[in-house]
Amino acid sequence: MSTSDINGLAVEIDGQGPALLCIHGLGGSSNTWTPVMGAFEGMRVIRPDLPGSARSPLAREALSIEAYVDALAGVLAELEVDTLHIAAHSLGTIVAQHFAVAHPARVKSLALFGPLAAPPDAGRAGIRARAELARGGDAAMQEIADAIVKGATSAQTKSDQPAVLALVRESVMRQPPEGYAQSCEALAGAQPAAVERLDVPALLVTGDQDGVAPPANVEALAARIAGSRRIVVADCGHWTTYEKPQACIEALREFHAALR
Repeated sequence: MSTSDINGLAVEIDGQGPALLCIHGLGGSSNTWTPVMGAFEGMRVIRPDLPGSARSPLAREALSIEAYVDALAGVLAELEVDTLHIAAHSLGTIVAQHFAVAHPARVKSLALFGPLAAPPDAGRAGIRARAELARGGDAAMQEIADAIVKGATSAQTKSDQPAVLALVRESVMRQPPEGYAQSCEALAGAQPAAVERLDVPALLVTGDQDGVAPPANVEALAARIAGSRRIVVADCGHWTTYEKPQACIEALREFHAALR
């Protein structure tokens, strides 16, 4: 395991084999994927912190979905990666969809956790308001983290998995405030990718208590991706890989095995 500065981003690289790019979501980091690394044996796993998230600094340009796609393309270019598989969570699933549409010949599969095409129009103002709140600094980030723990995890996680609640809280609370704010603005401005154009194996996984990516919305997204498979995980909120890692590992192993 190693962490390198690649194209200005902190990137962890593990293993050998076909390349797998892991894209975390809003408030996440490369550690979003730590609980499910056992599913990626025999692959070269590339886990960046997105610009402005965790250990990666902001770029000079304001963050956007297109900026994320370009930053990841730059990482892959430096690593001389041509074709790749992608796993993504939350905001990262929007980035993954746009990357796949922009580079259809390069992407061999998509595994999307808590996936969404774009925020609902009614939710965009609230995301922008969260961006402004984040600019209040560390105390504001703690307030945001506590709200996310309350609203984005399942009832079972709240009652039975206090360590997961602490992990989600820490992940969000330790984000750089301006980086998190710009990440919120990128999410608020996101538009759906033209996924109907894709011809790629796709797995969509969401929790039955995921309010960010509700099962009905994920079903609608899956219907736009030809041949995709959808899984709903019981007693799970939006932080899929943290709340139900074993279910995610099993889904990933089965999905990747079918590609061979």
